[in-house]
Amino acid sequence: MTKEQRFQGVYDAVIVGGGHNGLVAAAYLARAGRSVLLLERLDHTGGAAVSTRPFAGVDARLSRYSYLVSLLPATIVRELGLEFAVRKRTVSSYTPTERAGGPGGLLVGGGEARTRASFARLTGSEREYENWRDFYATTARLARRVFPTLTEPLPTREALRARIDDESAWRMLFEEPLGRAVEDRFADDLVRGVVLTDGLIGTFADAHDPSLAQNRCFLYHVIGGGTGDWDVPVGGMGALTDALATAARVAGARIVTGHEAVRIDVDPDSSTQASGPVEVTYRSDRGEGRVGARKVLVNASPQALARLLGDSAPQAPEGAQLKVNMLLRRLPRLRDSSVDPREAFSGTFHIGEGYEQLARAYREAAAGELPSAPPSEIYCHSLTDASILGPDLAERGYQTLTLFGLHTPARLFEKDNEGTREALLAATLAQLDAHLAEPLADCVALDADGRPCVEAKTPLDLERELRLPGGHIFHRDLSWPFAGPAGEQGPERAPGRWGVETRHPDVLLCGAGAVRGGGVSGVPGHNAAMAVLGR
Repeated sequence: MTKEQRFQGVYDAVIVGGGHNGLVAAAYLARAGRSVLLLERLDHTGGAAVSTRPFAGVDARLSRYSYLVSLLPATIVRELGLEFAVRKRTVSSYTPTERAGGPGGLLVGGGEARTRASFARLTGSEREYENWRDFYATTARLARRVFPTLTEPLPTREALRARIDDESAWRMLFEEPLGRAVEDRFADDLVRGVVLTDGLIGTFADAHDPSLAQNRCFLYHVIGGGTGDWDVPVGGMGALTDALATAARVAGARIVTGHEAVRIDVDPDSSTQASGPVEVTYRSDRGEGRVGARKVLVNASPQALARLLGDSAPQAPEGAQLKVNMLLRRLPRLRDSSVDPREAFSGTFHIGEGYEQLARAYREAAAGELPSAPPSEIYCHSLTDASILGPDLAERGYQTLTLFGLHTPARLFEKDNEGTREALLAATLAQLDAHLAEPLADCVALDADGRPCVEAKTPLDLERELRLPGGHIFHRDLSWPFAGPAGEQGPERAPGRWGVETRHPDVLLCGAGAVRGGGVSGVPGHNAAMAVLGR
């Protein structure tokens, strides 16, 4: 292979990977006057937070992988001067069901009176709604106290506990399995399931899993923005990463695509103290080259970090989700005629997510079988933000649908990814059809080649396309947002001041696998930049 020496001198920071966290770090460091080089293996930046046109000849830019925003602190948007906005959803969720021989459902949103009435119709009294309101008042108080800490130096367990200052809430979310809180507070199976789902996004766990992986997932899903709201990115998720790339470049960062980092060489003595420059070896279509850095920030998985350093890789995680993108000519009619489809699909539309349904799906998947009634949740981006559709599609009433399936671990796809994907997709859409007054297939748009505008991604697809280890959307199970022994954080987790440090003082992990990583937040990127700047 020919040698390529394009980058002269030693950069203050070389960032490996141009996902949103790497871009956040690049922007902060460049704005602080540091020389920054970002190396991205693909021909574009953005990682999993991109907008693409997945259907041939169709002018619709969908958030292909990640799709909603909650954990991105407003301080990052403000401090980096990003031209990026989100919109609130007026409906939080709609969950259809069949009771007393007829269709119905639970609508959460549209005002307190409407939500209260929906609970009463479903459960026969107002007690369940009062419990719901009290429960989420507790999580809201916790969110206001925990969320600001994500961009502060990592607190100890006891410091965070004192900051929350609510022993009942602490015990409920940090010490006891989430299933106990759900069962103690709610009686209705459907209501229980709607609550539990926030603990299962990309997380393969039972409600009573002793590891509390479901609790950690739930925590990150209810603290976002200090409110727990999940908002729609205007222009799609790619609007965020485009804005971040622009901010980084304007500040002076050099972003180079088509360059894959393949090795990081550190001084053998650097495990005890910072030493000479770290050397990063990269490959491009022009050959191989090397560049020196005072600090290297790795916006990739812990597995990728280990490979780059020549270390033993940590235990491989396992993703457990199905992601489906669709474009419809129109929204389908619902069997529950009391709800407008434009309301039902504007929030989170829960399918097969009753409490017992979720438990059964978990048991089946854990036994190596596809769930007989695959649980999933759906939402329509274009109802809140039509800018992702071309003018002609918007005028003709086209709509997008994003579906996220639960309890589909990567192991189920290992023997036949394509065949299992098609079987799961058919079974999942059949669950949706059971609540529609017309088949979804009658509403699906066709691309320029006459094919249905439906795209499905399994964990193995995400591993191949995005190098997510095991297809895990968080790179590994989410961590508690406090410092502690590795056993408390999970394998290989012994965080330093910011939760991004590694055993090499000059190498930092700024991807989703960092402590307080996961989701589209920019938090690991921010925190890695602060660690470099000595904040």
